[in-house]
Amino acid sequence: MAGGLFNIKLEGNGLIAMTTHYDPLTLKVTPDEPVITDPNATVAWSGNLTPEFKTDISLKTFFGRGSGDSIQMKFQGEGFVVVQPFEEVYFQGAS
Repeated sequence: MAGGLFNIKLEGNGLIAMTTHYDPLTLKVTPDEPVITDPNATVAWSGNLTPEFKTDISLKTFFGRGSGDSIQMKFQGEGFVVVQPFEEVYFQGAS
């Protein structure tokens, strides 16, 4: 997440264009089936959804023994989430 996490809200009539690494996947969110995504792969979501950030940080995380991502986005309600099958990971270069 060193690249930053930001969002922009678009309203009104018209079309938008998004670019992703590889073909994006659109996941349906329903009240009975929430969707949990990796923030580095999440591209967009419908405006009626608000992500809730979940963390899973434990002692195993610090020793590299964790099983999965430490931060995830959880979407609940009615709508959709667009993800790309690629994680945007940014590394800071040495100066």
